[in-house]
Amino acid sequence: MERKPDRVSAMKQLIVQIKTTFPLDSVDIFKCGPANTCVGCPKKLLDLVDSEVNYWDAALAQGVTPSLGDISRFGKLCKNVHRGLQRNNIQAHH
Repeated sequence: MERKPDRVSAMKQLIVQIKTTFPLDSVDIFKCGPANTCVGCPKKLLDLVDSEVNYWDAALAQGVTPSLGDISRFGKLCKNVHRGLQRNNIQAHH
């Protein structure tokens, strides 16, 4: 039976997956396009994910242990942002 990761390891794995999946370092995506062309604002969605990644990177470095709820909420946020990016024809890496 495979052992599940502890909460700190699970959050670190989630952050690594986010950094490799979401185009957080793509400058072009953080620019707004012509008016009324977005379905939800990709820039704001990615800003939200980026700020959460930065928060948890810092919190983990300071020894904060996330709760299972924190991990679940963060995962759900990322799933919703992924859908928002798809609606705007922005491809996340897989």
